[in-house]
Amino acid sequence: MSIIRPLRTAATTAALILGLSIFALALGLFLAGFSKVQAAEVQVTAGLGQSVIPTDGGKVYLRLSLKALAHQVSENRAPLNVGLVLDRSGSMKGTRIEAAKEAARMALSRLGRDDLVALVAYNHNVDVLQSARRLTSHDSFTAAIDRLQADGRTALFAGVTEGGRQVEKNYRDRQINRVILMSDGLANVGPSTPAELAKLGQELGGKGISVTTIGLGLGYNEDLMQRLALASDGNHAFAETPEDLIKIFNSEFGDALSIAAQDIEITVEVRAGFKPVRVLGREAEIDGSHIKVKLNQLTALNERYLIVELDASKSAAIDEVDVASVETDYLDLQVGERRKLKARVSAAVSDDKKRQSASRDNEIMSEITTQIATERSEKAVVLRDKGDLDGARQLLQENAAILSKSRASFAAGEAPASPQALQELEKLEEDSKLAADNLDPEQWAKTRKAMRYQQHKAKQRQSY
Repeated sequence: MSIIRPLRTAATTAALILGLSIFALALGLFLAGFSKVQAAEVQVTAGLGQSVIPTDGGKVYLRLSLKALAHQVSENRAPLNVGLVLDRSGSMKGTRIEAAKEAARMALSRLGRDDLVALVAYNHNVDVLQSARRLTSHDSFTAAIDRLQADGRTALFAGVTEGGRQVEKNYRDRQINRVILMSDGLANVGPSTPAELAKLGQELGGKGISVTTIGLGLGYNEDLMQRLALASDGNHAFAETPEDLIKIFNSEFGDALSIAAQDIEITVEVRAGFKPVRVLGREAEIDGSHIKVKLNQLTALNERYLIVELDASKSAAIDEVDVASVETDYLDLQVGERRKLKARVSAAVSDDKKRQSASRDNEIMSEITTQIATERSEKAVVLRDKGDLDGARQLLQENAAILSKSRASFAAGEAPASPQALQELEKLEEDSKLAADNLDPEQWAKTRKAMRYQQHKAKQRQSY
């Protein structure tokens, strides 16, 4: 007995030590899963619509795509720093102000204790109903929303300026900084032109603050609202009825809470033999062979891309040529660090027609077609604004026909475009047909707003 007992004790002790070691390892892995912040993986791809270029040159389209590979809102998401700016002018009386209040309450319900919120309302004056602070309690915000009454005129510029000031007070790199404007009317107090509001959007965007604009009903200035959003790299939406507001606010906050990267700088160096002509759908700095584009944000819900039109000069038939190098620098919001990604683009130059045709990338070409179709839609708005209904209608009908033909072409072959890309082309085709049938004066207000909304979504790759 005296011999066996110590042996049992030693075995038991060894087993206990081993068990504790395994437990400690498992506990460490378990805790690491909660405490470790994973980097938000961003995928950057660059390619050409056609990778075999004719020897006699011509147009070449370069596509740069940025996509966050996270598919859901992270538990370690960056905090939101938002200024809610609500129009409470006289035109908002009744169901509109009640819908705006309900949308604001819903927005607050989606936020957490680490998020910063300011509540601003305006008519001909601007009232800070709740200055920016962390959302430790909803009570004061809810009470301020409940007290909102609609009357007076519309000092939209001043309202957005104050919303931006509230966000700027608490600006941090590693958080999402955004102003969300809801209005149903025309700006009629203070600066009121689309150009003046676009300049304000550019100033806020330059500070890292995007502006989302939501237009309610048929009375607001869609050019003003859309240009304000576009200048700050923000979202824009058209809410035809008060009931649409809840859905749009819900989508907007889903977008804001899924930001994976921001302060994105894209630099493209175009190689000899190619000349940058323009960037489709957005503002860009082009200096000789150097292109620079800034994006404020990239969400997990949508893919952002850049389309560059290049002029390919004539060159001898050779096997391969460098077209461009691309560098993307961005702030990873998950870990709070800047990251860089690089890509190179090359092409073959040949007079072989079959090689040229076979080299077409249907996915990229569908995205190029989307941007060109959007430009035609914008030109149709200009024609209709000048009173040329027949010219606008003809251009929209041509747009629909081109989109239909392109969609059929991109769906064929061994490497068709994705169902999502083809569905987008089909939607643009249907939108062009619908717009062409609704250009008469009694229908134009709604048609124009819907067109501006769709144009903005196509340019920004907006997720809703």
